[in-house]
Amino acid sequence: MKAIQLAKDVVAIGAFKAQAAAWLDRLKDFGHPIVITQNGKPAGVLLSPSEFDRLQEKERFLESVAKGLADAEADRVMDGGEMRRRMSAWREAKKTS
Repeated sequence: MKAIQLAKDVVAIGAFKAQAAAWLDRLKDFGHPIVITQNGKPAGVLLSPSEFDRLQEKERFLESVAKGLADAEADRVMDGGEMRRRMSAWREAKKTS
């Protein structure tokens, strides 16, 4: 994610509402997240769709890694041969269903 530039990427909600299209163009052109404030405090962050997708994918990946590490620590692992046998059986079952 690109770094937020406080002087350029923070906008009060009233100013954002008045110039929403311009702020969306800025988001598209520069890719920086935009912090929207309400009563002088951060109230939300606007991200580009691609940045949002990237963050979600990263979170899913990290969750998968954490689950894999937990499985390894709990000794819920199998060798490659067992995995291949199970995958073959699963594929065969899918063909017949």
